[in-house]
Amino acid sequence: MSSTTTVQEIAQNVTALKLQSPSEEKSEPEYRYAHLLPHFSADRYPPLTPFEHVDPGRRALSHPNPREFLERATSVDQITPHLGTEVIGVNLAELDSRGRDQLALEVARRGLVVFRDQQDFIDLGPEFYREWGRHFGRLHIHPTSGHPEGYPEIHLVYRDLKKSFNFEYDDAVTPTVWHSDVSYELQPPGLTTFFLLAQPKSGGDTLFTSQVSTLKKLSPPFVAFLRTLKAVHSGFEQADFSRTGRRGGTVRREPVEHVHPVVRRHPVTGEEALYVNRQFTRRIVGLKREESETILKFLYDHIDKSQDNQARVRWRPNTVVLWDNRVTAHSAIIDFGEGGEARHGARITPQAERPIPALDGLDLS
Repeated sequence: MSSTTTVQEIAQNVTALKLQSPSEEKSEPEYRYAHLLPHFSADRYPPLTPFEHVDPGRRALSHPNPREFLERATSVDQITPHLGTEVIGVNLAELDSRGRDQLALEVARRGLVVFRDQQDFIDLGPEFYREWGRHFGRLHIHPTSGHPEGYPEIHLVYRDLKKSFNFEYDDAVTPTVWHSDVSYELQPPGLTTFFLLAQPKSGGDTLFTSQVSTLKKLSPPFVAFLRTLKAVHSGFEQADFSRTGRRGGTVRREPVEHVHPVVRRHPVTGEEALYVNRQFTRRIVGLKREESETILKFLYDHIDKSQDNQARVRWRPNTVVLWDNRVTAHSAIIDFGEGGEARHGARITPQAERPIPALDGLDLS
């Protein structure tokens, strides 16, 4: 596939793959979201520059009722005690600036908030997606992923029976890989919005874990030690993956790696969270290789296996999910490929501050 694969070419492939039932091949309607299919331009971008991030959730702290935006909800239920809330009856498309600030605070506190029945939001399209995302921070343009033509700020995930434009490997026992989005950036994402435009009838769920809870499970002396550590997060492997011709075969911005604290502090809630992930964290600075690998393997295994810190989101049509990348990790579940159905999602990814060390004065150079 060339680096300038067009929306029209992919749309033709989607139609051929029968997004719904094989028996509906002759009556298959035109795909409603064909204008949001992955496009891979040949554009190139300069390195990202630092910026000052002002978290909108902080403004909500001064509101008389920081959860006022939920007053019209017909249902507000915790998914698990430690992570996640599901909301029915709130139309995200109608939230004003005040409501969006409150939403940011709620997501920071709960880590993950799932909104059902959001067709209005989804159907407002990419111009609205950009306007929405900019309320929460500077929009990130992914260096390797597909995006709707003309809207590089909208990161797309796409997989069907014949192809995947995702960063995933097919030579592992499981494709489940916990990560915090593009944690290799100097200022990684904060509040992220994601929704599916096409989905399999069964499967394709997303797992989330609370990095606040995973940290709290560890012994105080070990946490004290982890606060003194910093780790390298790298985007080179992701770029190399695309340069092999996979995922659209393009790298629009040269890869980077940055050093972040192993334990970070949320700028609004003050909560401490573990900040390593199997996909992008490469080594702990200042430790010998075997020491670094031993600690990281322990932490990765802890994240993987701590089901009591995790929540699972099942994607019903018109669901919009928001999470805070600073205090959570997540992984898609690729269990639907043999059915031939497509999973097509869009992510709005505002950047936040450079991770704040939980240990005051930790040198991140």
